[in-house]
Amino acid sequence: KTTEQIFENQTIDLKDIIAPTAVKIEKGHLEIGEKLAKTFFIFSYPRYLSTAWISPIVNLEALMNIAIFVSPVDSSLYLKQLTKKTAQVQAEIIERQEKGKVRDPVLEIAFQDLEQLRDRLQSGQERVFHFSFYITVYGDTEKELLELEDTLRSLLEGRLIYLKSTSFQQKEAYITTAPYGLDLLQSQITMNSQPLSSVFPFLSFDLTSTDGVLYGINRHNNSLVLFDRFSLENPNFVCFGKAGSGKSYAIKLEIIRSLMIGIDVIIIDPENEYEFLSEAVDGTYFKISLTSPHHVNPFELPLPGEDEKPADVLRSNIINLVGLIRLMLGGLSPEEDAIIDQALSETYAARDITPESDPNLWGKEGSEFPLISDLESVLEGMEGAESLVRRLRKFTKGSYASFLNQPSNVNLNNNLIVFGVRDMEEELRPVAMYIILRYIWNNIRRKLKKRILVVDEAWLMMKNEDSASFLFGIAKRGRKYWLGLTTITQDITDFLNSAYGQPILNNSTLQLLMKTAPTAIDITEKAFNLTQEEKYFLLEATTGDGLFFAGPKHVIISVKASYTEDQIITTSPEQVLAIKKAKKEKEAASKSS
Repeated sequence: KTTEQIFENQTIDLKDIIAPTAVKIEKGHLEIGEKLAKTFFIFSYPRYLSTAWISPIVNLEALMNIAIFVSPVDSSLYLKQLTKKTAQVQAEIIERQEKGKVRDPVLEIAFQDLEQLRDRLQSGQERVFHFSFYITVYGDTEKELLELEDTLRSLLEGRLIYLKSTSFQQKEAYITTAPYGLDLLQSQITMNSQPLSSVFPFLSFDLTSTDGVLYGINRHNNSLVLFDRFSLENPNFVCFGKAGSGKSYAIKLEIIRSLMIGIDVIIIDPENEYEFLSEAVDGTYFKISLTSPHHVNPFELPLPGEDEKPADVLRSNIINLVGLIRLMLGGLSPEEDAIIDQALSETYAARDITPESDPNLWGKEGSEFPLISDLESVLEGMEGAESLVRRLRKFTKGSYASFLNQPSNVNLNNNLIVFGVRDMEEELRPVAMYIILRYIWNNIRRKLKKRILVVDEAWLMMKNEDSASFLFGIAKRGRKYWLGLTTITQDITDFLNSAYGQPILNNSTLQLLMKTAPTAIDITEKAFNLTQEEKYFLLEATTGDGLFFAGPKHVIISVKASYTEDQIITTSPEQVLAIKKAKKEKEAASKSS
């Protein structure tokens, strides 16, 4: 052919595009293009197979093909073989007894198993199958294949399940695990229906119980995700997702359903988005700002519990106050830290609040709780505290005095309490959240009751070590006081970059991941050990859908609300405006009538 004729003819077709450049067959593996492949088969199983024993292999972070072949066996023929085998085992047991030998438990257990299987086969409760199981793993190097083999062996041999490599048959083995439906190796064992059912590789966790709160619909099997978070090892809950993913909607739904079954809820609301919900359920809403009539005094002390000493309560509160002042003043030097610690003790002592005083008199007439201005007065008489006094004056006599330098006048005696801090100055918002959180914690410890504490936009508190440490303390100790902490944030990076982010996550049995921004998906994948499928799901999830973790179980959940619930908890601006407009029209109509 001429050069022109060669180039005119089609020399490349689809097979040339999808086929590897070369295939090399070695003793223990195949070289397929630039990839290496190695196939194994399972040749030995224990007496009992646990449910979902295959799950760790299916969920392994590795590229692999798994082929399972199941073919029925004529039960009548197998029953004859089984009867013959039973007679042989029984004869051996009798022979040992006649010779006066020690009984062999292995033979006796085998005889019992054979008898039970015969009974179930004869009654039609069981069937018998030929079963084969093959795994092909892929790697870039022989070392990588060896590491994968070690991982597979460790996962299976712990369950007394043993692998073999298909040496000198790698080509046939590779074809067997390819999607041809051909078992060229015929490495079969006989297995009855009951253990065979445990081989099913696709699991769908069921998170349905007889009581608790409905969280949503399990998209794996359309069952209800319904349970009581207080029945878990700890009732803490973390929720992550980008803006508009539906995380606040999901938490509001849990709140309203928790209130219906008698669980109290307290919320720290940085954006005032829980106000409408509070009005709908007749809750108490405190708008905290510099001009607000509602005040929280950080110097208030809780009554010591039955297992607590007054000295420990006082000392713990002083340590927390040092952290608060460090946050307020933008940091303290080691010398200033020591001065503040001493000044706080003297401030309390000036009001006759000491480790030796009667805690039942704390806060009463003659022993009222001190204010920030009292701390300032004590610092004025201390050497080396001049800088502290100047910086603290902003909170006692300056523009911030109306917020902090007041006795507490908020009442937490309601099923739903919301602290809205949106109108607080940006600089003071983390301080306000910290003070409110401390006040709530002190009140929670006074009376044992099932409660949920919701901290929205928790990343604001994670920016500062002292407030993050206090939040972690609540997550760790909350169960003791029947408290479930719920932390919500759209900035998982800031949350987990804190030294206390991962510990809070580790102390939260419930976790909800909703649509995640591409910039945060890698840190989310690492923190929650996500599979590639789960990672892509979070990148593409629709509003209201997410990954729901409850301890070791996790499912894809779809959050669903009734029409009435949706009208109460919606955060859509269009819906909120429409609801407010309808409410005003209804009020105007009732006045005119």
